[in-house]
Amino acid sequence: MRRLAIANLVAQVGIMVTGVTVRVTGSGLGCPGWPECFPGSMVPVSNADVAPLHQWVEFGNRLLTFVIVLVAGLVLLAALGTRPRRRRLTLLAAVMPAGIVAQAVIGGITVLTDLAWGGVALHFMVSAGLVWLSAALVLATGEGDGPPRPLVPRAIRGLVGVSSGVLAALLVAGTLVTAAGPHAGDAETPRLGLGVESMAQLHAELLFGYLGLLVGLGFALHAVAAPASLVRRFRVLIVVVLAQGALGGIQYAVGVPEVLVVLHVLGAGLVTAAASTLWFATVERSGAPVGTRDAEPALAGP
Repeated sequence: MRRLAIANLVAQVGIMVTGVTVRVTGSGLGCPGWPECFPGSMVPVSNADVAPLHQWVEFGNRLLTFVIVLVAGLVLLAALGTRPRRRRLTLLAAVMPAGIVAQAVIGGITVLTDLAWGGVALHFMVSAGLVWLSAALVLATGEGDGPPRPLVPRAIRGLVGVSSGVLAALLVAGTLVTAAGPHAGDAETPRLGLGVESMAQLHAELLFGYLGLLVGLGFALHAVAAPASLVRRFRVLIVVVLAQGALGGIQYAVGVPEVLVVLHVLGAGLVTAAASTLWFATVERSGAPVGTRDAEPALAGP
């Protein structure tokens, strides 16, 4: 169960990376139809108006969806087959295929509306949400269904919650930078008319605010002698956020080259996963570990 949950998390981050690859290569309309690539064909065909590279990049991204569906289906089946059954684990597992279906619908609408920036932004944010829940699913494989017991004071949990909200705003601002920037997915796609400089400034200010909250959280965790496992998750989050911030500054300074944009989206997925594990690790749930079975009754001695 745990291995499948980890595979699902990797796949959800992976589809974010392939999605941005489609965008930075200008392949967003490589398959201009949905669900068909071209009218009458599910696969790329020779077409004078669309370069073969763009067709196959977009088609490859669509094919990856089937891999994610397979992994999500196996995750749900494994959760349903776990004994004793875990309600929370099963619910989180059930979200995965449902989220993929929602993503397919949003992706289809985005293609049919010629990559309107609002659809692209929504597509990304739903992916980020699925990454968040996928990380929670990985943690849930080692938990029971008992009531949550806080591992830190309520004020610290509140600080973690506020920082998570700021992270969500930071991700939304990132989609606005993309909407105003040069990588639209297609050369003729209209861009957000607010200016990339102002959107990048908003994004940077939210990043500094998020880092400030994390610094305060670090001192608070030290003050209450938080469990070592929680402190480790916090340190992982700090490392990936600092790396992501440095990468964002570099890519803006050198003119947002394609490869750095792809790495930045990968970083966004890793930050989201790390923040999710920090939030859900502030409590513990009692109960038998997932995958265990009720012990067999001891046999009477001879």
